[in-house]
Amino acid sequence: MTDSRARILARIRTAVADAPEAAPVARDYRTSHTPDAPEALLDLLHENLADYRAHVHRTAPAGLAALVARLLAERGARSVVVPPGLPEEWLAATEAARRFDEPRLTPYELDGTDAVVTGCAVAIAETGTIVLDGGPGQGRRALTLVPDLHVCVVRAPEQVVASVPLALPRLAPARPLTWISGPSATSDIELDRVEGVHGPRTLEVVLVTEP
Repeated sequence: MTDSRARILARIRTAVADAPEAAPVARDYRTSHTPDAPEALLDLLHENLADYRAHVHRTAPAGLAALVARLLAERGARSVVVPPGLPEEWLAATEAARRFDEPRLTPYELDGTDAVVTGCAVAIAETGTIVLDGGPGQGRRALTLVPDLHVCVVRAPEQVVASVPLALPRLAPARPLTWISGPSATSDIELDRVEGVHGPRTLEVVLVTEP
């Protein structure tokens, strides 16, 4: 600590030595601005994801494999990364070649893969954000940043919350978090939107709901 800094801090401590303790701050903020109805949350999530240019689909669990296969085929994906822990049935109907990340794929191998299919940790309706925390079926961050197509499966209603304050307690704080709101996008010098510079150009979100 420099002498100047020590002197300044000493003067501050002397000045506030007799000051009363600050009153505790009430932390009773609102944690959501949305009614907690599952269908309303799902509709809001769908709307906000689409607003960020994600392609959003809904299906019952029985239709998930066929839908994932169709999405991969429609985007011309001939290969797909499979994160550790991804349910096998999700890819049961696709003809795309599976590339497992155990042992880890090299950056070159990832760059040569067309798509990745993952689950998520939680989805936030008010912001249209999907959060991955590296848990089972999500994989490491590079898996969702290198392939040009990301198909992300969200189980509703259990993985859908209204707001960020409600999402944070569900996330593993020691894991790297990936927050996704639509495909990767930035703006060039003319402020024109450019997609795919830092991640997938296409984000397909599948909302799996019970019939």
